[in-house]
Amino acid sequence: MLTYQHIAKNKLESWVLISVFLVIITLIGWAFSIRFGDANILYFAVGFSIFTSLISYYFSDSITLAISQAQAVDRRANPELYRLVENLCIAGGLPTPKIYIINDSAPNAFATGAFKNDALVAVSSGLLQSMSREEVAAVLGHEIGHVSN
Repeated sequence: MLTYQHIAKNKLESWVLISVFLVIITLIGWAFSIRFGDANILYFAVGFSIFTSLISYYFSDSITLAISQAQAVDRRANPELYRLVENLCIAGGLPTPKIYIINDSAPNAFATGAFKNDALVAVSSGLLQSMSREEVAAVLGHEIGHVSN
């Protein structure tokens, strides 16, 4: 399967997942509204499912950063990491995403964001300490590939 077919498939699956969530919560609300004879329960369920879906879609990056207690990195705070990400983005024709470090000994990295212009890349301190510069570049290249797609 071609890369663009994978991207289209993933987008479709994301929308299906969000739609299934909306339908399930609405059905649960409908069942409770029938059981208790109160239509307000259904209205609440519909509003709740729409609200949580929108929050998840647009603010998942902020939520993830808050949970992981990530710290923003700029050019002055970690010039080597910043240059590495910046160079990979230049090579990929992308804007440089915001960069974060998570204080965790486990080697990990992720990219998130709903759009290319608001994307971010986060790496753990464990990844930076346990891998060579080339290995970190490979991991970041992978993550920036997610941003690109």
